[in-house]
Amino acid sequence: MTDLFQSLAQLENLCKQLYETTDTTTRLQAEKALVEFTNSPDCLSKCQLLLERGSSSYSQLLAATCLTKLVSRTNNPLPLEQRIDIRNYVLNYLATRPKLATFVTQALIQLYARITKLGWFDCQKDDYVFRNAITDVTRFLQDSVEYCIIGVTILSQLTNEINQVSATAFLIEADTTHPLTKHRKIASSFRDSSLFDIFTLSCNLLKQASGKNLNLNDESQHGLLMQLLKLTHNCLNFDFIGTSTDESSDDLCTVQIPTSWRSAFLDSSTLQLFFDLYHSIPPSFSPLVLSCLVQIASVRRSLFNNAERAKFLSHLVDGVKRILENPQSLSDPNNYHEFCRLLARLKSNYQLGELVKVENYPEVIRLIANFTVTSLQHWEFAPNSVHYLLSLWQRLAASVPYVKATEPHMLETYTPEVTKAYITSRLESVHIILRDGLEDPLEDTGLVQQQLDQLSTIGRCEYEKTCALLVQLFDQSAQSYQELLQSASASPMDIAVQEGRLTWLVYIIGAVIGGRVSFASTDEQDAMDGELVCRVLQLMNLTDSRLAQAGNEKLELAMLSFFEQFRKIYIGDQVQKSSKSLALFLFLSSSITNLKYWGRCEPITSKTLQLLNDLSIGYPFLSCSVRKLVKLSAVQFMLNNHTSEHFSFLGINNQSNLTDMRCRTTFYTALGRLLMVDLGEDEDQYEQFMLPLTAAFEAVAQMFSTNSFNEQEAKRTLVGLVRDLRGIAFAFNAKTSFMMLFEWIYPSYMPILQRAIELWYHDPACTTPVLKLMAELVHNRSQRLQFDVSSPNGILLFRETSKMITMYGNRILTLGEVPKDQVYALKLKGISICFSMLKAALSGSYVNFGVFRLYGDDALDNALQTFIKLLLSIPHSDLLDYPKLSQSYYSLLEVLTQDHMNFIASLEPHVIMYILSSISEGLTALDTMVCTGCCSCLDHIVTYLFKQLSRSTKKRATPLNQESDRFLHIMQQHPEMIQQMLSTVLNIIIFEDCRNQWSMSRPLLGLILLNEKYFSDLRNSIVNSQPPEKQQAMHLCFENLMEGIERNLLTKNRDRFTQNLSAFRREVNDSMKNSTYGVNSNDMMS
Repeated sequence: MTDLFQSLAQLENLCKQLYETTDTTTRLQAEKALVEFTNSPDCLSKCQLLLERGSSSYSQLLAATCLTKLVSRTNNPLPLEQRIDIRNYVLNYLATRPKLATFVTQALIQLYARITKLGWFDCQKDDYVFRNAITDVTRFLQDSVEYCIIGVTILSQLTNEINQVSATAFLIEADTTHPLTKHRKIASSFRDSSLFDIFTLSCNLLKQASGKNLNLNDESQHGLLMQLLKLTHNCLNFDFIGTSTDESSDDLCTVQIPTSWRSAFLDSSTLQLFFDLYHSIPPSFSPLVLSCLVQIASVRRSLFNNAERAKFLSHLVDGVKRILENPQSLSDPNNYHEFCRLLARLKSNYQLGELVKVENYPEVIRLIANFTVTSLQHWEFAPNSVHYLLSLWQRLAASVPYVKATEPHMLETYTPEVTKAYITSRLESVHIILRDGLEDPLEDTGLVQQQLDQLSTIGRCEYEKTCALLVQLFDQSAQSYQELLQSASASPMDIAVQEGRLTWLVYIIGAVIGGRVSFASTDEQDAMDGELVCRVLQLMNLTDSRLAQAGNEKLELAMLSFFEQFRKIYIGDQVQKSSKSLALFLFLSSSITNLKYWGRCEPITSKTLQLLNDLSIGYPFLSCSVRKLVKLSAVQFMLNNHTSEHFSFLGINNQSNLTDMRCRTTFYTALGRLLMVDLGEDEDQYEQFMLPLTAAFEAVAQMFSTNSFNEQEAKRTLVGLVRDLRGIAFAFNAKTSFMMLFEWIYPSYMPILQRAIELWYHDPACTTPVLKLMAELVHNRSQRLQFDVSSPNGILLFRETSKMITMYGNRILTLGEVPKDQVYALKLKGISICFSMLKAALSGSYVNFGVFRLYGDDALDNALQTFIKLLLSIPHSDLLDYPKLSQSYYSLLEVLTQDHMNFIASLEPHVIMYILSSISEGLTALDTMVCTGCCSCLDHIVTYLFKQLSRSTKKRATPLNQESDRFLHIMQQHPEMIQQMLSTVLNIIIFEDCRNQWSMSRPLLGLILLNEKYFSDLRNSIVNSQPPEKQQAMHLCFENLMEGIERNLLTKNRDRFTQNLSAFRREVNDSMKNSTYGVNSNDMMS
């Protein structure tokens, strides 16, 4: 006994060290010791002793946390009786110790919620023993305020726990392959059996609380009200249909209240309760009340008929009107934010035609407009809430053309006021921000773009008023700006203010032009657009003329935003060809000017290059215009002078990073497209264009030829060069132009790329661009790699590919252990590009791979063996953790299983098992492309196996080749792998939201034919797991699945099976609806 007390004392001391000490070493040692305690066999008994006899709150917290881990574990789970005992013990512990530290109470309630969730479907003597939550807390609710708080918190935490798709979803069963399905079954059952009762209880308790004169100075009553509001909010925020919504989709959220809850929402007292609470309690409570109202306002429309919905909306609008008439509490930022969300829901869930029929609509829309204008004018207050107000007005303005109600919507009066308030408030903010050194909203481009997108719709409503305002404000600022520039005594502050105002105006003009809707626009509105465009172009001429002396980065970015909006709207069929040519000329001229003067400003350079790239893609109806543009002096200058002398971002700067050169690829992609317009077969023009790149290659070759050279200079020159070449290679998607590039780079310069990989394999800043260039060169994009019948170039190109993959692969594997946080950058990224390169080469259809073995060429074998070495160096988890690696690996594996199955069959058993395991894991990947690729790989393997088995059973003179015979032997020794994949595929089809059913169906037939006995056992286990009354229907589903299916994998038979599977899935889903037994059927397939 003495040892036990000493052990408890040690644990308490460790807890104090963990939570109280400031010494990092001591804390880490304590943490390590406590982790060992958590995993010890006597953890459970010691946790109980800590709760009973522990003298500190930290030891109680440790006990509660350890117990939560114990009940959550999947291997060696606690028996049902023990979990029931823990649940009862926790409830009694809370009932007898109301004065526990808050964090201990919270941890114990979390333990109760976890046990309840994980045991939701556990039965004892036909009783679901963990479904009595309301009964469990009744004794707390009937006691003092302190106990009542505990009871309400238990229900609130339980609701939140069951609603949460978190780590607990992966703890529900030992089979963690499909945790989401099990989580949804528990959540659905809880929703149907308990949630409405909990919601009703919370509303009743709130009514009781609001009916009494609450003493909110009393901390306990204060806490009770907060917990009741949290409970109500958790009920309303429940994911009723499994859509897992989040704040990012806030404006589109609909609360899918079950039909059985109708009575609560048809009763106007429920809505009135929350509006009354808002007005009767202090502002510190109000945000939660408003959050509940936001959810209530978002109740799905179909819960009501038209008359009920109109009545509900009328009560809702009356409540909003009352808040707007008494806005004192809205000075609190949290209240203000939630109220803005509530206003936005008025339009996201109801139609303008319904709103205008509400009795007080004219007064309410006036109040909302005044509130919005005031909010916009106070731009510094809660800027993140403005999104919801603009969202409301955007939706209202967008609805105007479609409203059929005879009642006036009055938006023609109020939208111009909102537009004016937004524009003038942004302009007025410029001087204050500069004067006080505040954070400039223009630097948050995401937020500005979001607001401008909303303003684009609002501003097009009553567009003549918007245009007149913008013209007036622009002319004033532009005139002041010009006068300041001409004045010798102008202060830099005054110039900066006018530039800031013009920046906002250019952004806003671009936005309202971008809001043009072709079918709703008139010639008058297009003429107004023209007025605005002319002003921006005049300003552009002015700013361009000053670039040699000074420039404003934000104003230039605004210009680029304007150009992008104008291009989207007006570079199209509806514009006259001369106008198109003029607009494109202006865009290209501006782009070249920006690249000349802003080459060291990354944001402007990248946006300019993106615009240039978009323009160079061209449009079918613009081909004539683009041909004319290519002949313009500005474009010809760019094509003939693409050097650092004219475009500084092409320079090799010792201060810049190697990764800063990424924009060069975009630049040369655009140049390549423009060059191709008139290139044809003119090799002289091509060679003239390539002169700067030829010089760069020769410079690198010269460096490599000497024993000592400036490594940093060589790296920078080479990286810039290969990025340039990759842009050109991407643009040259026609055979003639691509062959010119190929003959230029091979064989002269390919050794330089190989040498760079050999020297700098450990530096991804160098190897990544080189590998990406090679991957682009071997990609048969648009069938550009079509060599003449007498040309060996296809084979020679693959040899170079093989040499590069082999050289990089063998060297990267010498790196040894790489830290986890650097493994992708240093190793996996390069391997992923090698996989993509090999896949492009193998599937390019320009090489006959049978030739290599026939003539003893080891290029193919070297590449494939390097692939295997690289693959085995990657843990399975990494294959799925890094999306780009997943996609490149599985797409390569698909090609290998389709065209090189003999190679796969010849591999060592452990390699084959690794590949099959990766396919098995990929079948359950969240990425649909990866999952579909795995299905295809599995189909090729299963088809190969089935064919070889069929041949081996036939009496033929020709025996199976050695690889096939060995592969069959391996698969017969390890049938569990194929059986596991049969279980997985069938499980996904039956129990999951299968988005690629056709792909899943293709390997399934082969899997069934290869494992007929296992499939029969699997079928029986699924049928027997159903309720007795549903077993016959489930058995019939399986009978229908195989009806008319022959024992072969011919296309006709596969197609028949695919059709049967579609019907099977529908029938099984219908059969399993409302069946609580279905949750356990996964156990049969684990």
